[in-house]
Amino acid sequence: IADRQEGIGVCGWILVSLSFLLVLITFPISIWACIKVVREYERAVVFRLGRILSKKAKGPGVILVLPCTDTFIKVDLRTVTCKIPPQEILTRDAVTAQVDGVVHYRIHSAVSAVANVTDVHSATLLLAQTALRNVLGTQSLAQLLAGHEEIAHSIQVTLDSATEQWGVKVARVEIKDIWIPMAMKRAMAAEAEAAQEKKAKVVAAEGEMNASKALQKASVVLAESPAGLPLRYLQTLTAVAAQNNSTIVFPLPMNMFGSLGQKRTGG
Repeated sequence: IADRQEGIGVCGWILVSLSFLLVLITFPISIWACIKVVREYERAVVFRLGRILSKKAKGPGVILVLPCTDTFIKVDLRTVTCKIPPQEILTRDAVTAQVDGVVHYRIHSAVSAVANVTDVHSATLLLAQTALRNVLGTQSLAQLLAGHEEIAHSIQVTLDSATEQWGVKVARVEIKDIWIPMAMKRAMAAEAEAAQEKKAKVVAAEGEMNASKALQKASVVLAESPAGLPLRYLQTLTAVAAQNNSTIVFPLPMNMFGSLGQKRTGG
């Protein structure tokens, strides 16, 4: 629509001339109706007899419009932050979840935003909801929970390509919260607990194996030195006595008890 080059015709020029003549006759009172102020962050799309006056929007600053023949629409070029309502989706692995997000966009072409779509903000929001459901429907639950940045970038690319003809530039898409059923949360918690218990058992088994290897090496060293075992025994007694214990256990060799039993039987 914004690219049409047709003129307003003879009747149109007659009406414009009459409007301009009316401004001259009622000057300077009419000047207040002709002068419009456009803010720095706004642009004005001017229509003359229903046709867009120029491919480029007017502003910022002061613009002149003719009464009766010209109308204009102001377009805000600031970045708009729009919250995407929670969307119920079904992931690729058949898990039901609810996801909401935020989309940041701005209008870079005021003429396209006015001429090519009825309500650019409503259309962008509805398209963001559809893109969110479509993209998340192709992801598994694990990818949905772990790959927020990649999924958000994919949604942004989809939205940006679709809203280009509306004069809208999607700056950023963010996924805020993800809600999953309570039963699924319990199942995931049980799975995580089982995985942690598995790791703990593996670590404990590796520790026992390393300890047994160390004890084997220590026994070989003690066997080579007959005085090593009494010294180790004295070190153990010193450690026990340092703990303020009232009972000290003296280990005795088992062959001593065997010899005592034989003496009693023989007596």
